[in-house]
Amino acid sequence: MTHPDALILPPEATGIAQPAPAARPVTTALLYLDGVTVSFDGFRALNALSLTIGHAEMRAIIGPNGAGKTTMMDVITGKTRPNEGDVLFEGVHDLTRLDEAAIASLGIGRKFQTPTVFDMHSVEDNILLALKSDRRPFPTLFSRRTGEERDRIDALLARIRLTDQRARKAAELSHGQKQWLEIGMLLAQEPKLLLVDEPAAGMTDRETADTADLLREIAQTRAVVVVEHDMTFVRDLGVKVTCLHEGSVLAEGSLDAVSANERVIDVYLGR
Repeated sequence: MTHPDALILPPEATGIAQPAPAARPVTTALLYLDGVTVSFDGFRALNALSLTIGHAEMRAIIGPNGAGKTTMMDVITGKTRPNEGDVLFEGVHDLTRLDEAAIASLGIGRKFQTPTVFDMHSVEDNILLALKSDRRPFPTLFSRRTGEERDRIDALLARIRLTDQRARKAAELSHGQKQWLEIGMLLAQEPKLLLVDEPAAGMTDRETADTADLLREIAQTRAVVVVEHDMTFVRDLGVKVTCLHEGSVLAEGSLDAVSANERVIDVYLGR
């Protein structure tokens, strides 16, 4: 029992190291861009762009060529540094101060328009390569798989509709199936935010519809940003749409509302 006259010292005066207080989020949004400007030789690819993406939200980004869509994703993934503005992830991580590897380790995955898979390996081994922390092909492919790894591979193959293709070489897949495989490889890394560039390009109608279903399923547990020109595919997604023009947000809302916007019609959709 402490004597009533005893001196109670604050923790910092005892010489015992205290844990640093957790950083308080600046915003509740998963991804927060505010006033982001990127200039290349005097050309403003992004012009005071402001955008927020919530947790487990899917957003479609549309706009004419040169609107800033690719530059926006380059900024988010650390490939391009903005001249001005804030880019925050989970409210506390300043993405403008991190390199691409550090940003990926936070849980941001990016899928480019052209799928990048290991053509000479099986579909299953492509997923396995993505699961491992040591991604060198030899130690990964010849190590013994754990039960947990097998379960994760099975679940991922089922999600990306490739269970019956697991033993085929990736080179033998259709274009759409390769797109799904790359999405599965990104999901194997457990991203919190997935950036997907024109996933419907080059797909059959059936593959396009299945891809919309796949992305909607993914967005139930993580955030997905889809850059797309195919308005039919965007309508199938059924999500909030942001239209960029000259590096800024031109319009935002449902596809019907954005499509009816006079400026969007003039600069992008036409009459």
